[in-house]
Amino acid sequence: MHLLLTRPEGGPERDGLHVALEAAGHRVTSVPLLTVVFKDTVPPLDGVQGLIVTSRNGLRAVAAGIIPDAAFGLPLFAVGPGTGAYARDLGFRHVIEGPGTGRELAEVIRASAQSDKGALVHLAAERLAFDLKAALAADGFDVVAHVVYATEPATSFPPAAVQNFQAGAFDGVVLMSPRTARVYVTLIAQAGLNGAARRLAHFCLSDAVAQELRALGSVNNVAVARLPHSQEMLALIAREASDFS
Repeated sequence: MHLLLTRPEGGPERDGLHVALEAAGHRVTSVPLLTVVFKDTVPPLDGVQGLIVTSRNGLRAVAAGIIPDAAFGLPLFAVGPGTGAYARDLGFRHVIEGPGTGRELAEVIRASAQSDKGALVHLAAERLAFDLKAALAADGFDVVAHVVYATEPATSFPPAAVQNFQAGAFDGVVLMSPRTARVYVTLIAQAGLNGAARRLAHFCLSDAVAQELRALGSVNNVAVARLPHSQEMLALIAREASDFS
């Protein structure tokens, strides 16, 4: 399949999902629909019992600056396995992984942390898909959202991508977040590509992502990963590719 991968660039390292899709025999065109802008800021650590990361970008933002040595010894609650693996690669020694969503990570934190042991610092984006602070407040946890990055939406598709849509060159689109899906739908409408988009397979990380595609109208080829992380997306595409070809 020729897949359009829409998630933000991951920094200097190659996108692991892009690499894995190519290794599986797919042709991949990367068109990031969100640009990540890192903040030049270091999170406060005094009296903190642990860190929370709900995106690899939270770690990339900190890695781009100076990470105090004390941070690497703190418990780090990672939203999913991919984020947890990246945290270990950076040198964090005590990584606790959630299944893949912020809501599920809140349950892991409730089970693994103690509300009276100090604040938890969330290395967060300007926009939060799930409010961990509010979710954990009733349990007595003090969650401090420390903004380390922002995401800015693309304003148009590159001309080459538009040509591929028009020529029917794409077979499928990979969508990894609700916001990315909203940007995708907006740009599809802006470029007059609704008809072309309806013919494509849309591989979605979660039901919340898939719901954003309703604005396209009748989109038959929508498939959702069983769990919201990259390995399940790869499994989804492997299962569904023959049906959508």
